[in-house]
Amino acid sequence: MRDRTAPPPDATTKKRVLFVCIGNACRSQMAEAFARRYGSDAAEVSSAGLSPASSIPELTRAVMMDKNISLDGQSPKGIEVFPRMQWDVVINMSAQPLPQLQAARIVEWKIQDPMGQRQVVHEKVRDEIENLVMRLILDLRVQAKRA
Repeated sequence: MRDRTAPPPDATTKKRVLFVCIGNACRSQMAEAFARRYGSDAAEVSSAGLSPASSIPELTRAVMMDKNISLDGQSPKGIEVFPRMQWDVVINMSAQPLPQLQAARIVEWKIQDPMGQRQVVHEKVRDEIENLVMRLILDLRVQAKRA
């Protein structure tokens, strides 16, 4: 239980997390949205792609809306938009080597790329990412309590 006299956690206690995939259109967008929904108290999150797509596919938006999470306001962007950012955790879902990043920890998540696949594949990937993000957020909260 948190000491009620202590100030609430603020941005200085949050971990900076970057989710990376190939196009920043499906997997990393899903992860960013789940992390914002479930872990805004523990993490400042962003996402990027190694070769960003032009837009987020409607199917990706639809399967996230099935979880009542909108991707409005999110758009694909390249990793180069974060040139000198220091990250606490970088989650690599691209299965590709990452360019040099300033990161305390890089974690590999082996998750199928749903781009161009049927809805059932998007749903499976979404659920897998949701579980992994929830575990990540719990881990970040435990780390924050220890600090």
